[in-house]
Amino acid sequence: MAQTTAAAPRATAPPALTAAVRRHVHLLPLLAVLALLAVPPPGGAGAEGPGTGTLADAASGVLVLWALGSSLRSGARPLTPAAAVLFAVAATGIAVAAAGAGEPGEALAGMARYLQIFVLVPLSVLLLVRDRRDFTVVAAALVALALFEGAVGVRQYLTATGASYMGEDIRAVGTFGASDIMGMATVVAYGVVAAVAFALAPADGTGRADRARRPAALVCAGLLLAPLALSFSRGAWIATAATCVMLLLLAGVRRALRVAVTGVALAVVVVGGAGAGTALLQERLSSITQVADAPDQSVTDRYTLWSAAAGMWRESPLTGVGLKGFPAHRDSHAPLALSSGSDTAGAGAAFRRQPLLSPHNMYLLVLSEQGLVGVCTLVAGWAALLVCALRRLYARPGERDCGLAATGLLLWLLVDFFYGDIGGPSTVLTAFALGLAAWWALGRRGGEEAARR
Repeated sequence: MAQTTAAAPRATAPPALTAAVRRHVHLLPLLAVLALLAVPPPGGAGAEGPGTGTLADAASGVLVLWALGSSLRSGARPLTPAAAVLFAVAATGIAVAAAGAGEPGEALAGMARYLQIFVLVPLSVLLLVRDRRDFTVVAAALVALALFEGAVGVRQYLTATGASYMGEDIRAVGTFGASDIMGMATVVAYGVVAAVAFALAPADGTGRADRARRPAALVCAGLLLAPLALSFSRGAWIATAATCVMLLLLAGVRRALRVAVTGVALAVVVVGGAGAGTALLQERLSSITQVADAPDQSVTDRYTLWSAAAGMWRESPLTGVGLKGFPAHRDSHAPLALSSGSDTAGAGAAFRRQPLLSPHNMYLLVLSEQGLVGVCTLVAGWAALLVCALRRLYARPGERDCGLAATGLLLWLLVDFFYGDIGGPSTVLTAFALGLAAWWALGRRGGEEAARR
């Protein structure tokens, strides 16, 4: 008699896990861009040369196409009138600035970059993030990226394999290398802001805090303070401190005091334990106030570049000198105190004199290259986005966790723009911050099905 044997049951994923994956499959391009930011640029972390594209930049192009396809497939009206006007005005201003540039090739490259960072990728993020759960997934991925880059940065400091700083290879730069010393600092700062925002806000509309999420967010914020300190980036320190203070005030005084005490304790333990309380760190911190009394060369260079940008605007107040026009007009407007460049080395790269091709101030860069047209179309759009984000923060208390995070990312960006501008592999994160802020400030509400209709 033939015997039959029962087939071995196939291993299947838990239904809850399968449903979660299905629920967030539309976010895969967003998460892929964040993951690819951790991949060193072509040629390694020490790759040299401006204008080198990265895998994250290529993935952002796929992200734009994915978002466009999803919108066409759904057949819904994807944008609110306010969002459509804001991004259309920004695109128009960028096109006008490109048309007035002296070098058509440079202007087209600049227009493509500006459209990518300030229009196309933010719009894609706005379209793909549907609700609070989507926002939380993207924010968690951002914190995870910050923890990874921060761990790499701390290791670089402890093993003296980072970028060169004061003659020692101790500057934490993560996988971005010495050519983008602000890359890791930007990622880590975004992680700190997102973690602090979720630690401050209740997890749901009833005011009951999630017992697991808030302590985890606080721990993440505390852990990220060490690599942020070891980045030796004064602009990132100032922007992070200012943003966290604003978030504490927006969240309420009592909760702010509790979180502030816990955060300071974590900072002392983590930063002190990592050995960050060194003389170099203290010297860097004290140099923030030394703007008139014996400033270092980097501060002098920054102020001379700002002076050059202001001179370009006075020469062409309406349209500026055109996109990508700052380097060509720099020497004719900069004071003699400007050095020939900044020294970069370490983290796998040889010594290199890197030219100073931007004013390291996004507002002055827009003013010098795009004039009042750029200020009225681009910078005014950022201000309008902030106003709308703050208004919705108070109008929708049930979504305060996402609202604080989105508003915090936008605030950090706007403060950091006083000390930096776009450039380098980490620039795509600027587009992510604007996109998440736009979803909160200008996105549709009322559920996924209503948005589809």
